[in-house]
Amino acid sequence: MRILRFFITRIFLKRWILVLGMIILLFLANYLSFTAARSIISTFQGFQQIETLNQDGTFIANLDPDSKAEDETVNIDKTRKLYEYLHNNYTYALQADGFVTSLDNEHKMEVTFNYINEEAYKINQLRLSQGNHLNFIYQLNKDQIPVLVGAGLAKTYPVGSTIEIKDPVTQQLVNLNVQGVLKKNTYRSNFYAPNSKNYFNFSIFLPVNEEFIQSAGLDLHVNGLMDIALLDSNEEEAMNLKEYIQENLGMKFNFFTQQENVDYFEEYYIYSLKIICTITLLLLLIIVCLAIWNNLISIRLMIKDFTINLVVGLSYSKLRAIFYGYFGLLISITLALLFALIAFNRYGFWLGKANLLATYGIFGLISMDWIALLIVLFIDLIIAFTIVELTIKKIKRIPISVGVLN
Repeated sequence: MRILRFFITRIFLKRWILVLGMIILLFLANYLSFTAARSIISTFQGFQQIETLNQDGTFIANLDPDSKAEDETVNIDKTRKLYEYLHNNYTYALQADGFVTSLDNEHKMEVTFNYINEEAYKINQLRLSQGNHLNFIYQLNKDQIPVLVGAGLAKTYPVGSTIEIKDPVTQQLVNLNVQGVLKKNTYRSNFYAPNSKNYFNFSIFLPVNEEFIQSAGLDLHVNGLMDIALLDSNEEEAMNLKEYIQENLGMKFNFFTQQENVDYFEEYYIYSLKIICTITLLLLLIIVCLAIWNNLISIRLMIKDFTINLVVGLSYSKLRAIFYGYFGLLISITLALLFALIAFNRYGFWLGKANLLATYGIFGLISMDWIALLIVLFIDLIIAFTIVELTIKKIKRIPISVGVLN
């Protein structure tokens, strides 16, 4: 116990400002490592989800940044004709997310309506925790519309319940029947940035057919075009649609394959990842050098006390255990701070009522958070091993003898 107290007070905390600085640097390195690891995991998940679109004959629409359509060139009559043209000449997947509405629920979250046609529904392969999948055969003004609800709405609107509400895009009073409940944290990855996701815990998925589309307003028509995917098509047909849209709506769309979207994403994403990794490696190198230097300088300044401890029974194996215990404590402190920051960030989405980002998980953390934390822990263990073993190796080279006690 006396030896441990000696090392803590006279060696490790000899320069407490350096120790504090090392904790700060280690926390920054851990945060950057966590950010990079979680981003890579999220990207991998995104690639898995959009893989069904990465095949021959699939082209995804993207509004050209230079497109400057005038409001008067886009009206409901023109967009209805456009969707009729699409229906008659193409197989396409349409999904429009994020139409916000007020709907009572236990968490007092705003609810988003997500409109999805049958082809997009097949591609998404949404997983349910209970209930049945969507049915796209219904008459808008006569039948109840089957819907799926997110996990956050399941208690308020269980399977079989009905919801009477004014639909945000048709502006008609509709009668919805809850057909099924989505699994917790069901998400959709962005076609152009697979590391970005929207979570659907507080969303209602409403199936759209041709009748619904023709009854919908301009918002759904235009938003639906932004990510529309042509299936079983070819480049010539995609260019024909591009020209049709530009001639009739004055909007310029590009149609890319999913692989082209991925290539563009990887170009800037890998560059950003390299910067983060470079900064992280530099921080870790500084931490290793700073820790070893601080330990050795403190030991040299306290060489007499250190020699006495060696004489009375301190072995290098015990010394190694003391160092591992100390750096284990530092790692625990920084990981605890990182965990608190992540948990608060996740909880902040609930406090801020960010319904497309609110997620369920242990302490608010979801699976990719936990995996990223494990990766950070593994990196920290490597750093601790490097510091301790190099420090012990350097200490063994310090000439220590009873003569220093004179």
